[in-house]
Amino acid sequence: MALFKDREDAALKLAQALHAWRGKRPLVLGVPRGGMVLAAVIARELEGELDAVLVRKLRAPRNPELAVGAVDEEGVVSIEPFADAAGASQEYLHREIQRQLQVLHERGLRYRARAGAVDPVGRVVIVVDDGMATGASMAAALEAVRRRQPAELICAVPVAASSALARARAFADQICCLHESIDFGGVGQYFENFDQVEDARVEALLQAAPTAAGQSPD
Repeated sequence: MALFKDREDAALKLAQALHAWRGKRPLVLGVPRGGMVLAAVIARELEGELDAVLVRKLRAPRNPELAVGAVDEEGVVSIEPFADAAGASQEYLHREIQRQLQVLHERGLRYRARAGAVDPVGRVVIVVDDGMATGASMAAALEAVRRRQPAELICAVPVAASSALARARAFADQICCLHESIDFGGVGQYFENFDQVEDARVEALLQAAPTAAGQSPD
């Protein structure tokens, strides 16, 4: 059941739902990689500032689409209660954490070649992803941003499982979700086009993004 043509379509609809923050200089943080496509559109529509919040899911050993946890770029780890039942032993988790930390390090170098991370302290911050199934990555992203003391923290997604939304509410001041489902399935089923987003596209989005003052980068 496709609800959106693509990520850009979903982003425009989310931006409409988030219109109350237009002109309030929001900092819009995308969860790479798919979430960055939405975040770029939302930052533009709300006249805000764009950056990435770097988190990675920890993949189940026999099902890489299933998140058995998440880690942020500071090395803060969360593990799902079902991780052991999914085959993720302590030894496996240690290796997976190290793999994902390396990915985060490399992405940080690539994405922030133009400038360092934008400081969320005292800002209205909107954390965006293209959907939430387990909510592990979004929870890690929200928790990471919360530690930086934003004035207001908003979670924005076009689609999400009810259980994932309940989890996000523990960290966010507000939730903006266009479609919630108890029987969720996968994020991709809600999009007609859900193509792979590559690092080069994320870099291009960050490089092309205007500053909070509305000026294009040099």
